[in-house]
Amino acid sequence: MEIIISDDAEAASKRAAEMVARIIQGKPDAVLGLATGSTPVLLYRELIRMHREDGLDFSRVRTFNLDEYLGLGPGHPASYHTFMQENFFGHINIDPARTRIPSGLVSGAEVPAACAGYERKIREAGGIDLQILGIGSDGHIGFNEPGSSLASRTRIKTLTRRTREDNARYFSAPDDVPHHVITMGIGTIMEARSILLMAFGPGKAEAVSGAVEGPITASNPASILQMHAEVRLHIDAAAAGRLTRADYYRWVYQNKPAWQM
Repeated sequence: MEIIISDDAEAASKRAAEMVARIIQGKPDAVLGLATGSTPVLLYRELIRMHREDGLDFSRVRTFNLDEYLGLGPGHPASYHTFMQENFFGHINIDPARTRIPSGLVSGAEVPAACAGYERKIREAGGIDLQILGIGSDGHIGFNEPGSSLASRTRIKTLTRRTREDNARYFSAPDDVPHHVITMGIGTIMEARSILLMAFGPGKAEAVSGAVEGPITASNPASILQMHAEVRLHIDAAAAGRLTRADYYRWVYQNKPAWQM
């Protein structure tokens, strides 16, 4: 696990975008796992700039999003289909047929089959080359809330009160936030060949500290990333505020061999 601390969210996002770009340039048909919410917006903005100004080509890239609210159709303003179109897909040359987001319109007995189908599509694509993640204030990744199985697969999850409150700003009223989602499981996320996690602001400092320096526990789902062979955390100074070894992480990054940078 490599911890890369930048002064602010913009600098961290630019570094993260360089990592994504390198993967696409090395493998034009790379499979990306994508996240939503406020954290990756600056990353997507920088990738859009790279596409427009530097010619970064997304035409062969394939994507799988982490999650979607159950009960929201693709046209709902708070759906993750809408989020991805407005913040990323609508500004790059990606083929819509090569993008995948869980359906929020399945219900009842359709849900397990839809989840199994999503897992199958990931396998058929050859697996995820790079999974982009944010982290919740309680340590959740995707919508794998504290207490989630560390071996879980794509499935339905019930959101905690804290997560619904955190996400209420995207809805007209707090009561409009759905109670259920479909999310990739932690086991699914851990099968990605590399993982990029971003976290910004003091509200994420406790979760980041637990994920990086705490024990591996379902109480902080992101802590399982300690067991992955290739994880990079791009965080700002505020999110690093509770790391006891922050100075060491900065030293390591600043003194890496040139070829490793």
